[in-house]
Amino acid sequence: MKTCIACGMPMARKEDFAQGDETKDYCLYCMRPDGTMQFYPEKLEGTTHFLMKTQGLDEAAAREMAIRLLKKQPAWANV
Repeated sequence: MKTCIACGMPMARKEDFAQGDETKDYCLYCMRPDGTMQFYPEKLEGTTHFLMKTQGLDEAAAREMAIRLLKKQPAWANV
């Protein structure tokens, strides 16, 4: 099973891939409206808000956690 290079989400179903395209290395949540992968600032903002909503963290703590989580992903290894 492939995992998203930008967020680490397991992509088990065709619908999990960006545009349902199983040749893409990123998931539907890391896709921009035009089908390309989000840039790091977009992913960082989205992940921060996701962590605030799901983990109940304040913005500063969520951003710190998002930075740590994203650094582990291949797409952001050199960011």
